[in-house]
Amino acid sequence: MTALLEDSPLTSEAVITDVRHLLSHGEEALAFDTMCSWIYEDALPITRQYHARLVAIADEMSTRRSVQRLDELLVD
Repeated sequence: MTALLEDSPLTSEAVITDVRHLLSHGEEALAFDTMCSWIYEDALPITRQYHARLVAIADEMSTRRSVQRLDELLVD
């Protein structure tokens, strides 16, 4: 999760801090959902490779809903 956060297109320090805070308290699923929600909310472009990483983690954590619409943000 930390690597995904570091590689994410998020630019808001407040959001990044919130995600790190959740991770430090063992709230991986909530941190992941928060990160994905902000990526979508801010319409931040993501690569196919990054999207695939997000989907893999979502499948691993059974939180597929978190990545549901992120494919709309794919760039080549």
